[in-house]
Amino acid sequence: MSSGELPTAGPAVGLSLLASELLTIFRRWRTWAMLAALALIPILIGIAIRVAGGASPGRGPAFLDQIAGNGLFVSLTALVVATPLFLPLTISVVAGDAIAGDASHGTLRYLLIAPAGRMRLLVVKYLVAAAFCLAGALTLVVVGTLVGWVLFPIGPVTLLSGGQVSVGEGLLRVLAIGAFVAVSMLGLSAIGLFASTLTVVPVGAMAATAILAVATQIAGAIPQLEWLHPWLFTDRWFDFDAFLRSPPTWGPFIDNALVQAAYLAVFGGAAAWRFATSDILS
Repeated sequence: MSSGELPTAGPAVGLSLLASELLTIFRRWRTWAMLAALALIPILIGIAIRVAGGASPGRGPAFLDQIAGNGLFVSLTALVVATPLFLPLTISVVAGDAIAGDASHGTLRYLLIAPAGRMRLLVVKYLVAAAFCLAGALTLVVVGTLVGWVLFPIGPVTLLSGGQVSVGEGLLRVLAIGAFVAVSMLGLSAIGLFASTLTVVPVGAMAATAILAVATQIAGAIPQLEWLHPWLFTDRWFDFDAFLRSPPTWGPFIDNALVQAAYLAVFGGAAAWRFATSDILS
């Protein structure tokens, strides 16, 4: 190979590996089962409100009392319901299985055959987990919007600041909130990836990641630990209300992205160190 071919060889191999890993994960029945479980959340919410009637103001999850008047709020309520537990649980499964799954099946050594390399594989595994974060949030938004469209009237969206926006702008804001939720899960994905490099038992990495997500939210709810809250990767998970005000502000989105980037740097670096120095026996 000539020196002129080297710059393009790396990216080509990386893209090929990424495409292969994406196909692998989205061909698994487990992946589609988890996405189906997430899709079930807005379906159940929509059917419950349609059958039982609208919720009383202030009762239940945020936006629940708005659904009967405007179906666009089904997806927002689904995001609120899924963000604390269900979405982190599915992401813990994907991220925790990233490295440990291949190690347990004895395929990890084959993936590391040149020119793939350890760091390139680790980056690809994280990008696949990030893709699932987006797929999970998008599932909630799309299914919630369709359910709301079928079961309830659709109209201009009343914002938290009191004004109204058109249906089209409302949909764009819902998509922006979905993107906010997807970004919120990137730090957890890095933690799960790191846990996955520590063991050859995927269930252990999945459980550890899921438990940490719950424990961190519990810590965030304790007033005595208020000094710790800004450092928690879950602290800004529900700051997407900025997209429901006029004009919308991107400050909370940027702040959340910076927190997730910090966790990615720390736990991604730890995962890289662990993966680079460990013996691959399977």
